[in-house]
Amino acid sequence: MLAPSGGVFSRVGGVGEGYMVSQGRKGIIFKMNFKARNAVALLGLPGVLLATAFLAGCSNASSSAAASGRAAGLSSVPVAVAAARRMDLPVYLSGLGSVTPWNSVSVRSRVDGQLTEVAFKEGQQVQKGQLLAVIDPRPFEVQLAQAQATLFKDQAQLRDAKLNFQRFQDLLKQSGAVSQQQVDTQGALVDQLDGATRNDQATIDSAKLQITYCHITAPIAGRIGLRLVDAGNIVHAADANPLLIITQLQPIAVLFSLPEDQLQTVAQHMRQGTLTVEAYSRDDQTKLATGTLGTIDNQIDQTTGTGRLKAMFQNNDSSLWPNQFVNARLLLESKKNAIVVPSAAIQRGPQGTFAYVVKADKTAEVRPVTVALAEGNLSAIGQGLAEGEIVVTDGQDKLKAGMTVDATAASGGRRGGQGGAAPNDGSSAPGANGTGANGPRSAAPNGGQPGAGGDSKQGHRGKAQ
Repeated sequence: MLAPSGGVFSRVGGVGEGYMVSQGRKGIIFKMNFKARNAVALLGLPGVLLATAFLAGCSNASSSAAASGRAAGLSSVPVAVAAARRMDLPVYLSGLGSVTPWNSVSVRSRVDGQLTEVAFKEGQQVQKGQLLAVIDPRPFEVQLAQAQATLFKDQAQLRDAKLNFQRFQDLLKQSGAVSQQQVDTQGALVDQLDGATRNDQATIDSAKLQITYCHITAPIAGRIGLRLVDAGNIVHAADANPLLIITQLQPIAVLFSLPEDQLQTVAQHMRQGTLTVEAYSRDDQTKLATGTLGTIDNQIDQTTGTGRLKAMFQNNDSSLWPNQFVNARLLLESKKNAIVVPSAAIQRGPQGTFAYVVKADKTAEVRPVTVALAEGNLSAIGQGLAEGEIVVTDGQDKLKAGMTVDATAASGGRRGGQGGAAPNDGSSAPGANGTGANGPRSAAPNGGQPGAGGDSKQGHRGKAQ
């Protein structure tokens, strides 16, 4: 019995040991030693012819399988396609930002005393001037009463001094019964008492002000955070911790950074008009708010080589919160009437960027293109494509120029090895790692010889001749 072994069929055991039959490029080769010749002599010519017929059948089966593979390769290739569209493509600059309140106030007591009343709730939205807390005002009311009594006494003395001063002046003019020195002394006394009454009035105003400070009101409109001091505690003007913090959420600001190389371009566009800034969530998937760019900081951070920018958001729905991390996207400009295709359609080879274009007869054409601008998943084409042309966005690794494509079957099937394609010459293009077992071969569009098939371990280079 003949056993296959790597394309070579050998006699295993038996009388004819030493007899070997192999299939080479020029046909079937028989190799026999002296013992084999004796075995042939024993078996005779019919045995040799039977072995020859068996090898010929195996060769025909291998040729049929190869022909079937070549025929399958000529069938249409399933791909995903998209049409080139004419549209306005926005140009964004992205940076990591942090939300900061437009105004934030730490409310502290300006007098010493016992906190008797808390007139707010945590998380409450308050207006400017609204009562927040009350400190016991009775000590300051007593001080006010004392100052008012002192003022009343000094005012009485001032009135008496003024009357005497008037009398002295009259006597000096009429009879000279008093001297000029007495008149001047009485005038000085009037001024001293007048100063005392003014001081008393200032003391009264200070006591009233202290009573006003006992009633703590909101300095700005905003949202109150957590209460930091409870009613009944003794508070002091020198306390390190505030009573509460009020944060203005509407409007609110976002501080974000951009590389210093982009600041000059941003400044030029700011002189032309107001720029729009969009705030996205940390995963860059959810749009939170839309605002306008306010200003650029007056210096660049030397440690990071970036400049800070400040944008303002109305935040009417309270979607932004202070100290929240966001992704800020600055709309720099919009490229008008651009030919736009998905970025997945753009391929790169030794001759530059190109794309596979599906012609009317459903065959693939390699088209050199120029990418003017890339933004996200879209690319604006400068030259090479016209509006409405169909380009391949998935499955390019299976294509070469002139192959028939089937766009209807693009959504199914697993992709095999992704070998790079050289668009117009015979140079080799590196293949990518295949994702499926026995992936398709890497091909050159203009008739280059396909490279080795991709596999789950390593994609090989496709070489053109």
